Amino acid sequence: MKSPVYIKIVEDIRNKVNNGELKPGDDLPSEASLCKEYATSRMTVRKGLAILSNNGYIYSIPGKGYFVDKPEYNKYTLYYDEMNNLINNVDNAKLLAVDIIKPDEGLINSLQISKNKKLIMIRRLFYTDGEPMAYDMKYLLYEKGMPIVEKEIEHATFPEMISKRTSLYGSKKELVIYAKAPEERTKKLLNISDDLALLIVEQKLYDNKDRPIGLGTTYFRGDYIKLQGFSE
Repeated sequence: MKSPVYIKIVEDIRNKVNNGELKPGDDLPSEASLCKEYATSRMTVRKGLAILSNNGYIYSIPGKGYFVDKPEYNKYTLYYDEMNNLINNVDNAKLLAVDIIKPDEGLINSLQISKNKKLIMIRRLFYTDGEPMAYDMKYLLYEKGMPIVEKEIEHATFPEMISKRTSLYGSKKELVIYAKAPEERTKKLLNISDDLALLIVEQKLYDNKDRPIGLGTTYFRGDYIKLQGFSE
């Protein structure tokens, strides 16, 4: 079946950008010229240009026209799951504690809550082949009367925990990743020595109104974790 004209416009311009025929900063033919070239309406041309703009290929300047955009060199998509990564899978999780706590200053600022707002703190150990490979901490907003089902959270990822309490449609996730030498308590939990660094992954989840709804930190042994991102 023949593709719609606007798809043909998208494919033709995208191919010219990808093969270097059109370079960043080059201007595209006017809407009138594209209408004539493809024997179509201005509405159809604009539909194709809108798709190219949404995909990052072009941008527009009012009164001047459309131009080829610069590629996003530093943007990567990272797939993260605290239970699985490129070199290791968690095959067992141990729930250490579930406590209702009052937040300290750091949690108050990070979660944008008052000092009187209570939190649920969940602490777990993750294992591979019987060896502890990660220490995991999660903080959820406490709601009175909402049950805490320990069996449901023992092996759950952070989004899965939150989804029991609120819809994740339209929500936003933020990751911060860094390396750090282990503290004494973490060294004992993970059975590691001073020369083995930790890879720490902090997760923050927001609702569809950009309000923080949960904070998580996972301390991975450096020999059990590897993450990978891809450019688009």
